[in-house]
Amino acid sequence: MLNYWLIGLALMLIIEGIVPFIFPAMWRDTFRKLVLLTDGQLRFVGISAMLAGLMLLYLVK
Repeated sequence: MLNYWLIGLALMLIIEGIVPFIFPAMWRDTFRKLVLLTDGQLRFVGISAMLAGLMLLYLVK
């Protein structure tokens, strides 16, 4: 079971690192825009990402 968690963490880190590696200027600009969002907007982005992940996990399982 721990292996699956570690594989998931490794894949998340790889995916998270793709954009800053390939497009560092775009990533920096996007991050700058994210900092300007209100708490409510950031929460909406966060819950949307979590729901998309849950839906993908459900479809894969």
